[in-house]
Amino acid sequence: MRKNIAIVMGGYSSEVNISLTSGNVVYTHLDKEKYNSFRVHILKEKWVALDDNNVEYPIDKNNFSFLFNGNVVVFDCVFNAIHGNPGENGRLLGYFDLIGLSYTSAPFYQMALTFNKRDTLSVVKEYGIKTAVSVYLNKGDDVHLDKIIAKVGLPCFIKPNNAGSSYGISKAHTKEDILPAIEKAYKEDSEILIESFLDGVEVSVGVIKYKGEVKVLPITEIVSENDFFDYEAKYQGKSQEITPARISLEEKSKVEAISKKIYTILNMSGFSRSEYILVNCEPYFLEMNTVPGLTEESILPQQAKAAGISLKELFGNAIESSLHKLKLS
Repeated sequence: MRKNIAIVMGGYSSEVNISLTSGNVVYTHLDKEKYNSFRVHILKEKWVALDDNNVEYPIDKNNFSFLFNGNVVVFDCVFNAIHGNPGENGRLLGYFDLIGLSYTSAPFYQMALTFNKRDTLSVVKEYGIKTAVSVYLNKGDDVHLDKIIAKVGLPCFIKPNNAGSSYGISKAHTKEDILPAIEKAYKEDSEILIESFLDGVEVSVGVIKYKGEVKVLPITEIVSENDFFDYEAKYQGKSQEITPARISLEEKSKVEAISKKIYTILNMSGFSRSEYILVNCEPYFLEMNTVPGLTEESILPQQAKAAGISLKELFGNAIESSLHKLKLS
């Protein structure tokens, strides 16, 4: 009997349209012979399931079901394709835990932790993982520019602590650049990070649970046409994403080992894609994305393809892993 799968997409953040695109790709590629798939839009103004004609059916939040052709549709599993709030930061997953519904991403706590860049960095540094030097600010804090520059240097990066898709990120080259960059970041989040610039090769590494094992996917090298890998570079073709990365065997071995270590120590499951800068052959961890882009052009699907894993297999494995985990709980 086919399982009912809700592909949740949308969300409450600036990444809503990117999430809708990812969710629709998942819907297209899920095995129709194994799953009854429904797109579910989780938006501030409504929670609705959509049929093939885009007719909307309100979701009953008591048990995450909906009425379809006179029948109540209850889901067996949720495929989490929401970038940002409330999918990637874990809030929606806490609700699913309460109603006993399985989902494809890591549990609530792991998602909340990894969405918070500062807290993730604090944890991994305890395990000897190299990171950039950083300063953390809350909105309303006094800003002492000279102290910030003395600690992180110039240029430096200013970024929202809880946001994705490079929204709100700036690279400050001068002291005068910092305050406008801080204001830009605060438009996305009330907490920000100011990090030192790392001069090296940027790589992105996907790690997934595949057929019950932690699997590191082929590494992607990021070459941005812009000053850094910003929104335009990510989504408007202003970068090269080279898989496999043009790095040495030693660098490849180190990045793979650290990526697997971080995935394990953070007790992750499901998808992850982490970013690193290679400086003098040493990987410096930047951040982890736990609901990465899932279009055909996105980095993690590119890496899966290089590993011989189709989108149908990639997405189906995530669902089967989730259903298996539910059986064991």
